[in-house]
Amino acid sequence: MYHMFRQRIALPVVILLLIAARAGAQTDTIDQRHHPLNTSLLKPGVRQYLVYFQQPQRPDMLNLSLWVREIEKTSQDNKPAFRITQHWYSDDTARYRVFHSVNSAADFSPLYHAEIKGKATKAYNWSHTGIEGDATPDNKAAGFKLAFDQPNYNWHLDIETFEMLPLAAGKTFVIRFYDAGLEPPAYVTYKVTGSEALQTLDNRTVDCWKLFIEGDIPNGHYTQTFWISKVGHEFLKEEDSFGGMYRYKVKLPGLATYLDSRFATAK
Repeated sequence: MYHMFRQRIALPVVILLLIAARAGAQTDTIDQRHHPLNTSLLKPGVRQYLVYFQQPQRPDMLNLSLWVREIEKTSQDNKPAFRITQHWYSDDTARYRVFHSVNSAADFSPLYHAEIKGKATKAYNWSHTGIEGDATPDNKAAGFKLAFDQPNYNWHLDIETFEMLPLAAGKTFVIRFYDAGLEPPAYVTYKVTGSEALQTLDNRTVDCWKLFIEGDIPNGHYTQTFWISKVGHEFLKEEDSFGGMYRYKVKLPGLATYLDSRFATAK
């Protein structure tokens, strides 16, 4: 996904593995050549997330957004694939985004990714060997091209990626991620730091794994914690801190209408 943390510094995977080994942790290298994602865990359907920011200088105000993500089964070049569409809504039309991604159903390898902001489009064809702008009219990324020395995953789909991990106590994951159009792919380290029970709207208790990452960016230290249910592998919550600010993502119950279906003719 689009990351305000995209400037993260990722150590080479060999160093990461040595550090984890010394600490006695169990490390999985998540990529298509080592431990691929379990795509059978990814469930088609519409998910909605409340996303909000809180700044220490304005604790009485929240910056709110609604993210809608739809996962569909489709095909690409006569092979099974997932199509994932994202809509980022807020009270400011300048912040509205639409993203279209296509990934292999076999191992979630990226095949296509596009971002639409207003009248500007950045669209890419993606493979194990590289990424380049496609032939979409007025594509702002038409001249972009980057070769890969090995396959990777689309960092813009981190929520879906986390739902397919073999989460367990003591696990550490190094995931080869890439944000389309930015710096080269790199392995990024996530650790299972424990578990916590979350309470749902109907007062059910859902036991979750807590997945954690931290690092340094130009404006300071950041942390991110993700809560994924142990049963069902459902991404339920995220809490981030960076530069004195906090961001939260909370999955909403499937009670509201899928907004895009009401305004399909307005696209």
